[in-house]
Amino acid sequence: MKTEELTYSHDGTSLKGWAAFDDKRGIKRPAVIVAHAWAGRDEFACKKAEDLAKLGYVGFALDMYGDARQGKDKEENGQLMQPFLVDRAMLKGRIQAAVDFIKKHPSVAGDRVAAIGFCFGGLCVLDLARSGSNVRGVISFHGLLSAPENLPNADISAKVLALHGYDDPMATPENLTAFAKEMTDSKADWEVHAYGNTMHAFTNPAANDPDFGTVYREAADKRSWKAMKAFLAEVLA
Repeated sequence: MKTEELTYSHDGTSLKGWAAFDDKRGIKRPAVIVAHAWAGRDEFACKKAEDLAKLGYVGFALDMYGDARQGKDKEENGQLMQPFLVDRAMLKGRIQAAVDFIKKHPSVAGDRVAAIGFCFGGLCVLDLARSGSNVRGVISFHGLLSAPENLPNADISAKVLALHGYDDPMATPENLTAFAKEMTDSKADWEVHAYGNTMHAFTNPAANDPDFGTVYREAADKRSWKAMKAFLAEVLA
């Protein structure tokens, strides 16, 4: 496996993504973008890109904040994320920039691109689908589900999979119902897997803050990764 940090840009901001892939010459592979959680392009996101490379994809951990900036605590994480929650058009442009960039990588097979995201990154990939991007599919792991206000959806061509903790306080059952209606109204090809007795950040072994609503759950982590593999095999075939 080859790994490399790649610099790209969006709207004047220098961004640093992390790519992982089998570098056998002459073999082009589908790409899967990894959108990071609110802390920034951290080791967790880069490890997911490497795990995807082991599955035969080009994994690419994007950078939403610029220069691979990472927050040091919850307060700083929130400060980094907030501008994108306020300006969802900027969010969509920033994640689309990663799609446009990785498509040009010499190891990537043309338009065979999908995207996965965790927490804030889950919202990012859902907004990528909402933007009408021509990625093949998007997967949200314990993502924020709310649609942008005053920014209507384009036609959703990407297939959508949401992997969700039913007890997630940041995306409640009511939010989940509203998301299902939104996807249905948009005529998207969508599905939701809701894991019982499961809170936010269930894929992250470092998550252990029940009062904040973030708790790792091994069973949901394994089941969601298995669901992701089946979904990617379908949409990137």
